[in-house]
Amino acid sequence: MDINNYYAEENEKPLDKIAYNGGFCGIFRTICCIGDSLSSGEFETVGKDGTHHYYDMYEYSWGQYIARMTGSKVYNFSRGGMTAKQYCESFADENGFWAAKFASQAYIIALGANDKWQEYETGSVSDVDLDDHTNNKKTFAGYYGQIIQRVKKISPDAKLFFVIEPKHSSDNEKAVLRKKEEREVLYGFTKLFEGSYVIDLYKYGPVYDEEFKYNFHLNGHMTPSGYMLSANMIASYIDYLIRRNPRDFALAGLIGTGIDPGVNT
Repeated sequence: MDINNYYAEENEKPLDKIAYNGGFCGIFRTICCIGDSLSSGEFETVGKDGTHHYYDMYEYSWGQYIARMTGSKVYNFSRGGMTAKQYCESFADENGFWAAKFASQAYIIALGANDKWQEYETGSVSDVDLDDHTNNKKTFAGYYGQIIQRVKKISPDAKLFFVIEPKHSSDNEKAVLRKKEEREVLYGFTKLFEGSYVIDLYKYGPVYDEEFKYNFHLNGHMTPSGYMLSANMIASYIDYLIRRNPRDFALAGLIGTGIDPGVNT
């Protein structure tokens, strides 16, 4: 056995090693995925009349692929078309997703793909009122920050992973700008909220070009293989973060138990 395979190499990038079994992502026994259609395993079909139809097939979501890889319990708090605004103003409340019974050790938040087409601005981390989330500004940053703040109340020690949307070769100028703005916000949140990290698919993931879409897309959304690929990327990225920062995750098994961890030596 070469133990060095379990250490992060000095110049290793997040997706240089793919952990097909989920790797150290499996240290989290409960994971909550908050997102849109890409977090919901959504399939898109086109009728003979050209009408598009959309189906959230959660068993094909990257979250449930991760659940099967790791044996962990994974919640899908997602729906096609979801925005941070909708999640905060209606969706989470309507479905009871703020309930303590859903408290998880890790939260993977993958929002922004739909937010960038909304009328509200991207905003910045300064849009977040750390003392009262109801005072957050009505921006992407403000709504996303509210999700983090409310999750922190449910599971204070949980680890948070913010997924940054990958590049698409078809991105227009507006999409590129908004993705870069959202990316800046999410990196800013890692400095604002303890125990948070980015999964930067914009920088380290593949470009979703025509060849990629031929292999992994069905109409405007992913195929089953595409969602499995997404699961491998997200789980492998988390595995990398854990190997890169092992002491940050040493107490992961105590999250949500109420056990006093004492001194982390």
